[in-house]
Amino acid sequence: MSMRIFWALLLLTAGCALWGEALPEWLVPLREAVYEQKLKADEIAPLYRAAQASARERCSGTALDLALSRCEYLMGRALQYEERNDEARVHYKEGMRLAEKALAAEPSAEGWLMRAENLSQACALGPLSFTMSNGLNVEKFAKNALALNSRSAAAQYIVAARWVFAPAPLSNHKKGIEMMQAILVNGDMEKDDRFNVHLAIGYAYIQQKKYAEARPWLLKSLEIYPSNKFAAEQLAKN
Repeated sequence: MSMRIFWALLLLTAGCALWGEALPEWLVPLREAVYEQKLKADEIAPLYRAAQASARERCSGTALDLALSRCEYLMGRALQYEERNDEARVHYKEGMRLAEKALAAEPSAEGWLMRAENLSQACALGPLSFTMSNGLNVEKFAKNALALNSRSAAAQYIVAARWVFAPAPLSNHKKGIEMMQAILVNGDMEKDDRFNVHLAIGYAYIQQKKYAEARPWLLKSLEIYPSNKFAAEQLAKN
């Protein structure tokens, strides 16, 4: 759920800007396709390959590893939506590898974020033994990102999400809502960050059967991505 990827502006010597006020234009079509959910994963795959090719043309070194990690994360999400979990795991595993490589070369908020986002979705897929062994690292890695960029909306979202999406009795929807609302004030937000936060707040209210409170948040999420199926499914609950 990814995502992502989500981030502070870094101008690296390679001349590739990553995750600042605007996502690089060559990554936008892939992100939009994943969140819009109009295309099948197999139809999104060419956008994934195009984003990879653009990353290799425009970036090098750590910047390239982070861009490719974001591509893996997004393609994993597209497959995960269709419950093609074994295929999604392959992408998340590669996304984690690339993030680890980037972190080994140069610790950064973006590196920790990509490590956390890919791991978060891998944990959501399981198996349970993997999730139990690695789940606590998701928040740890997100907090490492926040230590380097406190305004990373995507990293703040990961920390807050455990209270919204964890199964009972591990969830705390009131706390999750408060933390998500704080991101709207304290985070530097991309389009997908805004969608994720509004959707999470709506989802948390739905879990409490507070449908009237959920509705405006879900409508806001659908203003951003009107064709997103999960948001529409939540809005239909009452």
